[in-house]
Amino acid sequence: MSMSCNVKWIDGLAFVAESGNGHTLITDGDKKRGASPMELLLMGVGGCASVDVVMILEKARQNVKNVTCQLQGERADAVPAIFTAMNLHFVVEGVGLKEKQVARAVELSATKYCSASMTMEKADVKISHSFEIVETTV
Repeated sequence: MSMSCNVKWIDGLAFVAESGNGHTLITDGDKKRGASPMELLLMGVGGCASVDVVMILEKARQNVKNVTCQLQGERADAVPAIFTAMNLHFVVEGVGLKEKQVARAVELSATKYCSASMTMEKADVKISHSFEIVETTV
């Protein structure tokens, strides 16, 4: 399976990236007009893991209303300032959610399904996961 994209310079340190299926976003090394490339890496890991968690919980017939992945990334103080660690904390909201099912969804994402976080782990980024459940009535 291959993927493609194009990244074109706008000006300064801003670029427009276009995915192979036509979606675009602005990335900016100065963080004025868009996220920095390293922020995009962190967001990508969170997005990938969140997709997994939602899909697994829906397959388990859990009444999920919202999932938020709060990420913290630590970077080296030297050049290159690579990621050395990431923490993914999931806030899962729903009605009658079973803690065992949420824990399983986070675990499966971490150990089996999330290609983005597994890619980072192969680069020796230490990744940790945690979660909390927020009971909602609607």
